[in-house]
Amino acid sequence: MLNLQLTHQFTQLLMKKETNIRLFEAKQIRSAWSEEEQKWYFSVIDVIEVLTGTDRPRKYWSDLKSKLFKEGSQLSEKIGQLKMVAEDGKLRDTDVADTEQLLRLIQSIPSPKAEPFKQWLAKVGYERMQEISDPEQSLDRAREN
Repeated sequence: MLNLQLTHQFTQLLMKKETNIRLFEAKQIRSAWSEEEQKWYFSVIDVIEVLTGTDRPRKYWSDLKSKLFKEGSQLSEKIGQLKMVAEDGKLRDTDVADTEQLLRLIQSIPSPKAEPFKQWLAKVGYERMQEISDPEQSLDRAREN
């Protein structure tokens, strides 16, 4: 029931968000900014792929969700879905997590990239705060990328 409510909320959010591709160590991380909630949502699959280097991030995520559930963690229940552009160019439902949820998730993934990824998350948040205070920075950053 909770997942259905979250999915509906995220679908509503899709209409009021800005989507982006962020790069971490030259790897794409699909993301969406919710103007209404003033927070970022990141593709869980993309983050797992970056942190683990696995060529099967969906399988890794499925196994991790099961493990977290067995351990009594409610994190996977709080993960929502947004439609994001997939590799085939189509919009597909994608599990997404906000920064707080991602930080919890990262703790469950043994990876030497965990700390650099946390620093990257902080940088993304800082850049967004700068863009809000000075919208011209957003245009400059878009031109750079």
